[in-house]
Amino acid sequence: MTEVLELRQYTLHPGKRDVLIDLFDRQLVEPQEAAGMRIHGQFRDIDDEDRFVWLRGFPDLATRAEALAAFYDGPVWRAHREAANATMIDSDDVLLLRPAAEDTGFDLPATRPDAEPSALVTVTLYHLPPRAGDEFAELFVREVRPLLADLGAPPLACLRTEPSENDYPALPVRTGENVFAWVAAYADHDAHLEHIRKLGRSTRWTHDLLPLLTKHLARGPEQLHLAPTARSRLR
Repeated sequence: MTEVLELRQYTLHPGKRDVLIDLFDRQLVEPQEAAGMRIHGQFRDIDDEDRFVWLRGFPDLATRAEALAAFYDGPVWRAHREAANATMIDSDDVLLLRPAAEDTGFDLPATRPDAEPSALVTVTLYHLPPRAGDEFAELFVREVRPLLADLGAPPLACLRTEPSENDYPALPVRTGENVFAWVAAYADHDAHLEHIRKLGRSTRWTHDLLPLLTKHLARGPEQLHLAPTARSRLR
C-alpha cells in the first residue's frame, strides 16, 4: 500500500483562524482518525494570519473515499460543519500527494501532544512540468536528502503529486499540478536561518545540486513557514 496525503491550505475570514483551530483541535481530530484517516499536522501560516494549513493521510487511494465519506456524512461533521465553514473563504487549495520513494513518508509519534510548541515547520514545494519528476525525485532522495540531514534539517517526508483522479469530488483538489515537496522541522526561527546559512556555505549545494534541481523546474520554489498548533503531531 502507498499512503496518500492531502496538503490543505485554507483562506479564512479575518480574525477567524483561532476559532477554527480551537474547533479543529477539540472536536475534529479524533473523529477523522476514527473514520480511517491520520491527521499528521495542523498549522498557522506564519506569513499570513488568515491562512490555516493542515496535512492528513490515508492508507492508500482505495480507502480515501471511504474514509472521507464516513466522516463527512457522519454525525460529528454534521454537528460542527456550520461553525467550521463560517470561518472559511476558500478550502479548495488542496494538493494530493504520495511519498516520493518507499522510505520517504512520515514517521510520526503515535501519541498526540497537547501543548503549544515553539517550533517551525517548513514545506518546500518544487513545481515541475507536466508528466515530469522521476529524475528530480530520484536526485533529491539520493543526493539532496542526505545533505540536508548533514546540515541539520533531515526531511521528515519527501512527497510528490499523486496523479490519480480525485475519487471524492465533493472535496476538490488542485488539478494540473505536478509538485515535489519536502517537509522539515526546526526548534525555532533562528534554527531555520542557521540552516539556510549552512546551505549557502555548502559548495555541494550551491555549485552541484542546486543547478541540477533548478533545471527541472517549471517555476520558482515555494516555501510555507508554519507554526504547529497545540495538538499537531508534526512539530
